[in-house]
Parts: sequence; structure tokens; C-alpha cells
Amino acid sequence: MATKILGIISLWIIGIISTLGYGGVILLMAIESANIPIPSEIIMTFAGVLVARGVLNFYVVSLFGAIGCVIGSVVSYYLGMWGGRPFIEKYGKYVLISHHDLNISEKWFTKYGELTVFFGRLIPVIRTFISFPAGITKMNMTRFVIYSFLGSLIWSILLTYIGFRLGENWEEIRQIFHGLDWIILVLIILGVIWWIARHIKNSRIKD
Repeated sequence: MATKILGIISLWIIGIISTLGYGGVILLMAIESANIPIPSEIIMTFAGVLVARGVLNFYVVSLFGAIGCVIGSVVSYYLGMWGGRPFIEKYGKYVLISHHDLNISEKWFTKYGELTVFFGRLIPVIRTFISFPAGITKMNMTRFVIYSFLGSLIWSILLTYIGFRLGENWEEIRQIFHGLDWIILVLIILGVIWWIARHIKNSRIKD
């Protein structure tokens, strides 16, 4: 089932980029960075195939991919800034997120925000959502944009180059990253389990 859905998404991505060219790259990468998990691995590697065919330019594709990421990231950032904290303060207790946790997150992004955003843009799955907590903690916008752009540019260049080198066999990368996505999701699930266990343990100590 998951493979069929991914196949449908792939055809949709191919159609948009084939029709809109560079505009399609910006649009899709913006959507992907605005908390909507469509695979950038497919977007940019297919764009790389079009580079190999002489349809698109490597440097322009990479730059536009990064610009699209920043656009979507800014949208996600403001969603987190305007509605994220009030929402979590009101409903966070139901998912075991406390005011103390929010304060820790703010201190983390204040101290390590640049590195978190930069490296977060280089990790599948996490890159899609990393901007939201940055907004919740109100990370400095200028630094947020700069490090989001730098991380996204590296990611875009890497995927475009892979698509360029693989040519018509570009879909091989989809299988590789699809497996990596599952590994990261498992790690996230384990992290959630640890989070729940920690809060249950702390609540028992308080009792």
C-alpha cells in the first residue's frame, strides 16, 4: 500500500516539474518544508534527471530547491510562532509536554538553534518539521533563514547531483531513502516511547 501511494506521489511530482520546470521545484520544495511530508528525494533527483537531459540547469535547480525550502520553512516557522506555543500550553499535557519542556526547548534553540536547523535540513523526515519548533521557541529569524538556506542548499545540490548521475535509473534513490525514512521513523517512535516512560517515572516520583 505504501509503495502504491509513493508511486502516485512520484507521478504527481514528475507532472508538476515537467510542466512548471524551475517553478515546480520551488513550489514542491516549499510544500515539503511546510510540514507536508512529500519526498524531496524524489523532487530534486528527478530535477537532476532533467539536468542530465539538458532541460534544466544544475546550479539554478539547486538554488531554486533551496529557495523553495526556505519559503516553506518560514511558513512553518510562523505557524509555530503564532499558534504552536499557545496550542501546546493548552493541550500539551495530553501528549506529556509541559511548560518545563517548552522552557528547555527554548534554551536549546537559543544555544544550539543554528546547528539544529542546519543539520535538521539534512535529515529525511526531520527536515520537513524542524522549522516548527524553531518558530515555537522564537529562534532569531535572520539566523533561522541563513542556516535553513545553507542546509537546504547542500541537500538540494546532493540530490540534484544524484539524479544527474543516475539518469533514467534515478528511482533507485527513492528505494534507498524510503528505507532510510523507515529507520528514522523507528528512531522517532523509540524516542516517543522514552519520552512517555520518562514522564510516567517523573509523575510517580512526585506522587
